[in-house]
Amino acid sequence: MAANEEEEGTSPLLSKEEERRHHPGCPGCDHDRRKDLQTGLPYKEFSYVWMICLTTALPISSLFPFLYFMIRDLHVAKRTEDIGFYAGFVGASFMFGRCLTSTLWGIAADRIGRKPVVVFGILSVVIFNTLFGLSVTYWMAIATRFLLGALNGLLGPMKAYAIEVCRPEHEPLALSLVSTAWGIGLIIGPALGGYLALPAEKYPNIFSPDSLFGRFPYFLPCLCTSVFAAIVLISCIWMPETLHKHKVSDDGNQSVEALEAHLIDPKEEVGQSNSSNTKKSLFKNWPLMSSIIVYCVFSFHDMAYTEVFSLWAESDRKYGGLSLSSEDVGQTLAITGASLLVYQLFMYPSIIKVLGPIKSSQIAAVLCIPILFAYPYMTYLSGPGLSIVLNIASVIKNNLGVTIITGTFILQNNAVVYYP
Repeated sequence: MAANEEEEGTSPLLSKEEERRHHPGCPGCDHDRRKDLQTGLPYKEFSYVWMICLTTALPISSLFPFLYFMIRDLHVAKRTEDIGFYAGFVGASFMFGRCLTSTLWGIAADRIGRKPVVVFGILSVVIFNTLFGLSVTYWMAIATRFLLGALNGLLGPMKAYAIEVCRPEHEPLALSLVSTAWGIGLIIGPALGGYLALPAEKYPNIFSPDSLFGRFPYFLPCLCTSVFAAIVLISCIWMPETLHKHKVSDDGNQSVEALEAHLIDPKEEVGQSNSSNTKKSLFKNWPLMSSIIVYCVFSFHDMAYTEVFSLWAESDRKYGGLSLSSEDVGQTLAITGASLLVYQLFMYPSIIKVLGPIKSSQIAAVLCIPILFAYPYMTYLSGPGLSIVLNIASVIKNNLGVTIITGTFILQNNAVVYYP
């Protein structure tokens, strides 16, 4: 009977020690109880992780395909060559806001709970992403993007939430979901922007120049993202809280299961010998800090690539661009987004089992270099040849990027102990 119960995804009853560690009325303890009794994947909680990470990633890059034309229509640049300069400030304002407040949102999530921070962050997406689409001045565009970034601190709390909702053996998959949704959002967002911006020009039979979308040509893609965020916001009513709202006991019996990486090479398990000191001083935890440094460096590279790619592809060939339309860029990014989903679901789990997070990230970083060096030479191509080469390069580059990001997530998780 016990064997049959385990095969059906239900573990035996909790032991007396496990019962003692659960505090009545604590949402974190209640969720841990359900997690201890479940051996299968937490599909409901994983769906929240995926949808929320997708929601926070979509508005980050959805403006890039039409940002060039938006700056042009706002008449802030006196010369065509200066459009990229002004576009950079609009793109950077979001991340500048996140840089200022991300740590504060992480602290808030540890104090008041994951759910309130998530709800507030998604609400900010609904409001300020919509207002950005209605921008009529350059400074309005910068202000709305800055507030959208400053009030949207969801990535850190969602990485913690992804770990808290699953058993240790499923943690690599949970972190892979975060980076997959994030990567797909950074790809699908520009695809939406490319297809739906300037609808009165692209689809005159549906949208007239005098309609709302004709007067605000960049509102439609922002509205679609905001509507999706509103749906996710409503679904968060049923999202379970995982924060423990009781004092931590100092008896030294806390579980360190979260530190163990069950799907990687034991040689690559980091920070175990110093795990007892990580709670006191994270800055002295070199495995943690080194993985954060790598993550910061590659995130800088990845966001720069994401913003520059669309501007470069749409710029005139006399300025070194490809002279592509926003629809062409959107199609390329849509194909890349689909490839990310296939890669993370069917290929990445096998890669991480064989190579581990460190070797896979190192190999991916090395392979990114020749791919990036090949981009300038694409200006010599045209027609179907350019489309094929550009799609192949975009697919490879973004999948390598997701490999590195997910690897650093796993290393950061393995470098610390999570205390309930």
